[in-house]
Amino acid sequence: MARCSSGEIEPVMKGVLLTALAISLSSAAASARQTTVPKTGAWLGVLVTSACNADEAFNESPECFKIVPGATIALYDDTNRLMYSLAPQENVTGRLGDAVTVRGTLDEDTIHVVSTEPTSIGLLVGQKAPDFSARDEFGHVQTLETLKGANGTVLLFFRSADW
Repeated sequence: MARCSSGEIEPVMKGVLLTALAISLSSAAASARQTTVPKTGAWLGVLVTSACNADEAFNESPECFKIVPGATIALYDDTNRLMYSLAPQENVTGRLGDAVTVRGTLDEDTIHVVSTEPTSIGLLVGQKAPDFSARDEFGHVQTLETLKGANGTVLLFFRSADW
């Protein structure tokens, strides 16, 4: 290290050392922020084989619903187009192709399964729809009452339409 006649570190070297220290502290802070904290919750999706990828599952490839040696059961979230590993497999109830709700803890791309249950979609025949309001494609507010026709109403929602 270069020192001047008074024995102090030269100002240029002092600047280099301070810059190196700042970079080192910045790297440590960035790596601490990247640590993921497991998230507890519920995830909805379709049970598929882990040999299937998200694109194949989205396209409902028959290969996603076949038992593949060495593959496990995974969850395809069709809303976000994500695949999740499920562990332990013993806690996964249901068959390939079933729509389920998985409860547990998400750590990276693996859900540590506490329970799985069938997901019911829609209303039962004859069940009254709940009141709602939503804007249509023209920005007008629509409600159950404004959509009712003389013979009833059919209302469809496309969760993962790709247009």
